[in-house]
Amino acid sequence: MSHESEYSRRTVLRNTMAGVVTATLPAWFARESAAAEAEAALQQPRKIGPNDTINMAVIGPGGPHGGFRQGLGDSRWLASKKGVKFVAVCDVDGMHRDAAATQFGPDTAKYVDYRECLRHKDLDAVVIGTPDHWHAEIAIAAMKAGKDVYCEKPLTLFVSEGRDIAKAAAKYKRVFQTGSQQRSDARFRMACELVRNGRIGKLKTVTAHLPTGPIGGPFEVKPIPSDLEWNLWLGPAPMVDYVFERTHGNFRWWLDYSGGMLTDWGAHHHDIAQWGMGMDESGPLSVTGTCKTPPVLSPHHYNTFPEYDVTFEYPNGVTLYSTNQGENGVTFVGEDGEIFVSRGTIRASDPKLLEAPLPANAIRLEVSNDHAQNFVDAIRSRKNPICHAEVGHRSVSVCHLANISLRLAGRKLKWDAQKERFDDEEANLMLTRPRRKWDRG
Repeated sequence: MSHESEYSRRTVLRNTMAGVVTATLPAWFARESAAAEAEAALQQPRKIGPNDTINMAVIGPGGPHGGFRQGLGDSRWLASKKGVKFVAVCDVDGMHRDAAATQFGPDTAKYVDYRECLRHKDLDAVVIGTPDHWHAEIAIAAMKAGKDVYCEKPLTLFVSEGRDIAKAAAKYKRVFQTGSQQRSDARFRMACELVRNGRIGKLKTVTAHLPTGPIGGPFEVKPIPSDLEWNLWLGPAPMVDYVFERTHGNFRWWLDYSGGMLTDWGAHHHDIAQWGMGMDESGPLSVTGTCKTPPVLSPHHYNTFPEYDVTFEYPNGVTLYSTNQGENGVTFVGEDGEIFVSRGTIRASDPKLLEAPLPANAIRLEVSNDHAQNFVDAIRSRKNPICHAEVGHRSVSVCHLANISLRLAGRKLKWDAQKERFDDEEANLMLTRPRRKWDRG
């Protein structure tokens, strides 16, 4: 079970804000969404026949160690779709590799090195469920090898990597889906459509309410397990002693591999914030972050930011706040009301904001009610899925900007979203990092 799903269940019934909780979507929205989806399907030419098999592999499925199984979970979701078959699994952990292979049948090929997996015969697409620091290298290699890609969020570890992924998707003409599945949740789409159409008046602020990150350490250095390729697990990250708490689900709390809650949940909620603002392929003008509890700067402690308040200013006059305070979800506040949306509920300061249908000429957002099926359909149609590489890159970039400001002790940084550069050279150095030579031969 992922940290995300566990947290969602705990928070979905927490305190409600003023207004009426709407547990189910209005009938008008369901009808219009279904009609829009049917029309979109008719417009998409299918390059692969409906009875053709799409052969996939999962790279980094996760498994019994620590319970991190997001890659395997999404692979099983995709495997349930008509015409999809998983023919290979790849993991540097032998236990995870063997456990994942049993999910797809006795003929499933098993690989340690992703490069060997990409050479598997007749492979069409891959799911990347590795820790974040591996996403860019594997995704670009897969697209260069002619494979379509479903990559877990957060898409990258650094801003520069996201730009490289987007360029590769365009260059090699590959279908790329970021695993930001809230884009395929009707509640989030409804909230964003209402905001985009002025239902709450002129939008003033958006708040992404994220969880508080963990604090831990010092952790014990231990012998490397016999079934783990530690050098390959680290890959482009710096070489360090093996500490169990660096691996599996806990990789999220180390800046060498991830960005803490600001990228883990931030990639989801910042994605929705930018969707609702109409800033999918842009970004903020500035970022300022503060942290109540700075991480311990020690090689054997978690070092991402557990508590944070970050402010982003956007060119349309909207301010985005990211905080570990409040109920998990996204709050849109306008001059005429507010809407809160999360996994499981959508509510408003006035229930009428949700009840009245939008006019016929309203702005309509892309419809997807199944993130996995949306990827499969895109493979067949060769059209962009709902959360393609550019969107995934722009959404996680907001998270990276927050972490960079926090690492610079809350320094206010101006951001040029077109050039993807700061006005601060020290901050610009954090947009990427040197890559370790990890090759195992």
